[in-house]
Amino acid sequence: MSTVGKAISLLELFTVAEPELGLSDLARRSGFDKATTRRLLVALTGHGLVEQDAATRHYRLGAGLSRLARIREARFPFLQTAVPLVRDLASATAETVHLSEYGIDRLVTVHVEHPARANRVNVDIGQLLPLHSTASGIVYLAFARDEAVKACLTSPLEAFTAHTLTEPAALARSMGEARERGYSICDQGLEEGVISVAAAILAADGFALGTIAVAAPKARTTAVDIAERGLAAVAAAREISMRLNGDNLQALRRQA
Repeated sequence: MSTVGKAISLLELFTVAEPELGLSDLARRSGFDKATTRRLLVALTGHGLVEQDAATRHYRLGAGLSRLARIREARFPFLQTAVPLVRDLASATAETVHLSEYGIDRLVTVHVEHPARANRVNVDIGQLLPLHSTASGIVYLAFARDEAVKACLTSPLEAFTAHTLTEPAALARSMGEARERGYSICDQGLEEGVISVAAAILAADGFALGTIAVAAPKARTTAVDIAERGLAAVAAAREISMRLNGDNLQALRRQA
C-alpha cells in the first residue's frame, strides 16, 4: 500500500460512534506499527486533515476535510440538492431514509433522516455500504458502468447474514429486477430484521452516482409498504437527478 493509501486508511477508521481515537488504537486497527502511524498522523495534522486534542492526546478528523468538502459541494451541490427531498421522503414514510454517494468500491452514507419512533433502523453518516448486500448497492449496480459491475461480480461477496446474496448469478438477477422496476429491494442482506428499498440518482451521462433508500424493520413492513416506498424513492431520485443535471433527458432515460 502506498503512503497516500495508508494515510487515507487512517482517516477511514474514524466513525460517528468513535470520532476520536488514540495512537495505539489507530496503530492496532490499521495494522501499522506505532512509528509509521505517528508519522502519518503528523503529516495529516500538518495539512489540517487530522487534529489532536491537547488534553486527551486523542486524534479526530480535522477542519481541513470540511474545507475540501465545502469546495466540492460548491462545485457539485449534491447535498444541497438532495437533502430537502430526503427529508420529504422520510416524512412521507416515517422510516429511516439515507442518501449515499459512490466512492471507489462502496457507497458512502452522506446524509440520514431518522424517524422519531424508537423502533427504527439506525444508519450513521459516513457508514460504508457494500454493493452486493444493500438495496442501495444493488440499485447502484443496476445503473452503474460495466466496469463497476464487473469488479463487484468478480470479487468475493461476503455473507453478512444468511440472506446476503453471495452468488454472482443471484446478484445479477436482483440487479435486473431493480432495473426493471426502477428500485431495488434488499431483505436482510446486511442486517437481520431490516428490509430496504432504494433508487439510483443519475449523473448527466445516465449512470448512477448515488442512491436514496428507505430502511425499515421487517416486522412492520408489508408488501404494499415496499411497493409504495420503492415508487416514492424512484420519484425522489428522479427529482434529484433532474435538479442536478438540469432536466437532462439522457440522465433519466435509464429510469424511464
